Amino acid sequence: MSFWPAPHTDQPVHATVTLPGSKSITNRALILAALADRPSTLTGALRSRDTDLMIAALRTMGTGIAGDADTLTVTPAATLGSATVDCGLAGTIMRFLPSVATLAHGDIAFFGDEQARLRPLHIILDALRSLGVEIDGNSLPFVVHGTGSLRGGSVTIDASGSSQFVSGLLLSAARFDQGVTVHHQGGQLPSMPHIEMTVQMLRQAGVRVEAPEDPRAAQVWTVESGPIHAVDWEIEPDLSNATPFLAAAAVTGGEVVIPHWPQLTTQPGDVIREILVRMGAEARRFDGKLTVRGPERLAGIDIDLHDVGELTPTVAALAALADSPSRLRGIAHLRGHETDRLAALSTEINRLGGKVTETEDGLHIVPTPLRGGDWHSYADHRMATAGAILGLRVPGVRIEDIGTTAKTLPNFVSLWETMLSGEGAAH
Repeated sequence: MSFWPAPHTDQPVHATVTLPGSKSITNRALILAALADRPSTLTGALRSRDTDLMIAALRTMGTGIAGDADTLTVTPAATLGSATVDCGLAGTIMRFLPSVATLAHGDIAFFGDEQARLRPLHIILDALRSLGVEIDGNSLPFVVHGTGSLRGGSVTIDASGSSQFVSGLLLSAARFDQGVTVHHQGGQLPSMPHIEMTVQMLRQAGVRVEAPEDPRAAQVWTVESGPIHAVDWEIEPDLSNATPFLAAAAVTGGEVVIPHWPQLTTQPGDVIREILVRMGAEARRFDGKLTVRGPERLAGIDIDLHDVGELTPTVAALAALADSPSRLRGIAHLRGHETDRLAALSTEINRLGGKVTETEDGLHIVPTPLRGGDWHSYADHRMATAGAILGLRVPGVRIEDIGTTAKTLPNFVSLWETMLSGEGAAH
């Protein structure tokens, strides 16, 4: 395994960084376009490992997808057919496509990376079984025996492990004979903004969706049966992928500008603005650009990240470089992400001399002087970028498998190095 020497700087970072599209929006748009009533165009689509695997999966099932760059034309198949689907390590594939597979005529076999076999899937597979689907297996690899249609109806699940279980049922449900009503029964739902993203995109495609207005209300979602209308989707930049670059401004006392930052969004990454301000930075959105200026000294933070768990690796890196302790709460579900992110973050920060302890639902981080060393990424893109943030302030950090960032941001290394070069805009 190769190690990448993370760039170190004693100077404030000053850069403009233009980011590609959101993975979460791109993969939802691809599914809705594949199930729509006529062809659609996606503009600004992310091209990364996760989205390329989604494109390949839909193509193998019969969907026409043309275009090599970030503009894609999606032509729905008259009928979806048998296929073999490589999920890689992508939750959006292994949890969103089984419902699509029920609409295929034939068997859809799913497999993925070795680490993907550990990711919980039985919730979505058991839910589909209760709606009348025959499925072999409870985790990767598994086979969905599609019959060309699905009755649909009412289903009760415990989605406290991942909001993707809810989105995975809702995205295809308009094509079920009876639509679907999903009742969540269990612990607190993580990443609610991602479910709101799914509901908003379904409504954009003309699908009737009932969703809880009040987060304290009974958590029930109903999607009515009917056509999914084609939409020409314009994909927002990936705000979660922006967070390491904004963190670079915060930890170096510099300034980073991200163009095309949406005024209103369902992306959880937007919360980084509030987090950075609470830690002492300045964050200002004006004329479609977000500008973050770092403080002289970064303050620790006590924060519940339950709804925005994907920001945890960035926030943990910031906390390790702050001047007072931090407590990150509400993120027990991260133990089932690409890796056990809580164990990975505490292990790796402590390997560099940090003082991180795991709590029942998160991390307690006491800043201590860090030293260089090897940072293991666990095939997890957000672990790799967290190591890069630390490397800015800690000389001698070497990151294992920086290439894993290709999962959602294939040109991370060139963007990072251009940001540090002071040569102006990074694209």
